[in-house]
Amino acid sequence: MNRNQLDIAHSNSPRLDHATTAGVSRRRFLNLSAAGLATLPAGAFAQLVADGQQLATTPRATEGPFYPDHLPLDTDNDLLIINDKLTPAVGEITHLGGRVLDQSGAPMRNVVVEIWQVDGNGVYLHSRSGGRAKRDTNFQGFGRFLTNRKGEYYFRTVKPVTYPGRTPHIHFAINRGDRRLLTTQMYVKGAKQNERDGILSRIHDAGQRKNILVDFKPLPESKTGELVANFDIVLGKTPEDG
Repeated sequence: MNRNQLDIAHSNSPRLDHATTAGVSRRRFLNLSAAGLATLPAGAFAQLVADGQQLATTPRATEGPFYPDHLPLDTDNDLLIINDKLTPAVGEITHLGGRVLDQSGAPMRNVVVEIWQVDGNGVYLHSRSGGRAKRDTNFQGFGRFLTNRKGEYYFRTVKPVTYPGRTPHIHFAINRGDRRLLTTQMYVKGAKQNERDGILSRIHDAGQRKNILVDFKPLPESKTGELVANFDIVLGKTPEDG
């Protein structure tokens, strides 16, 4: 990631305004983000930090073959809507957020969180993805967010689906400046394919495995079946990724 890309990431932190999509107003979306993810669970780490213990680091995982080979014109944190289109992506709307922390539990501010994932048809934003499956052109497929002073990030996306050979997952990359600090993947807790997934099965540490399996829970008072998911990311003492 170069400096220009980081400038884009900074400028693309929530800039949402007036349109309404799939029953979710952009004003409400912005309020969720501005409230510091107040509707999300606090995470499983608070007591460990209070006890002075080191947190289990988030395990590294392969970037995979489908990091976007062409970036969308819009790289903000709302993957359901591209620029000013009114037609949203197909899928279960998910408010995805969390914190980026070091092992002592201190927040890491001003780091860029990137995510990329398949659309509702199981296709990435990549020229070699999907085979005969048709990509949902209303799904952004990739987004960035600059963490705040509490280390928080926030995306609006869809719940990931399975595709041949993989269990549902979302790819994450954490960047500071032009350095990649961590590349990892987040998984849906309870997904049937988890036990057969070749990449997830490489995570043998119980604490690390627990931290990357995430609940997708109903968003309180949502009338459209929206979901909420919280994924806290913990970086080690020497977190730079090659």
